[in-house]
Amino acid sequence: MGYFSDIYKGFKTLLTGMRVTGKYFFNARKEIITQQYPDNRSTLTFPERFRGRVYMPHNENNEHRCTGCQACEIACPNGSIEIVWDRILNPDTGKKKKTIDKHIYHLSMCTMCNLCIIACPTDAIKMSHEFELAAFDRADLTMVLNQPGSKLMDGVED
Repeated sequence: MGYFSDIYKGFKTLLTGMRVTGKYFFNARKEIITQQYPDNRSTLTFPERFRGRVYMPHNENNEHRCTGCQACEIACPNGSIEIVWDRILNPDTGKKKKTIDKHIYHLSMCTMCNLCIIACPTDAIKMSHEFELAAFDRADLTMVLNQPGSKLMDGVED
């Protein structure tokens, strides 16, 4: 008798699962949720909170807001940001001022956690909406964020 009761219990649990599946199948959302990615590149939109790779915006005069304070480097949990800086004599004040030589970003180590953006006191770096980040060579995943010849924007201080 145990054999037939096991078959009955198995059939009963199968119908319970099918009832849940059937409810979702027949009461599904009416709008299309699935995106046909390669075909819809021109109309593809992302939410404002989407996190892509880190970038450093520059204005039309090739100026950025990074003071080299290294807050983003310290906040990064896995060391994907590296700032190379030097102190250069400011001719106006006669004091040495910290300037960045390179703001290096290692995309291969980044988890897109946004902690570096939150830690930056001058909003010098931001998260882009770029999502096609695959590369054949690992060296392509290491980027220098500040542009060659760029300098600190006037009025931005530590």
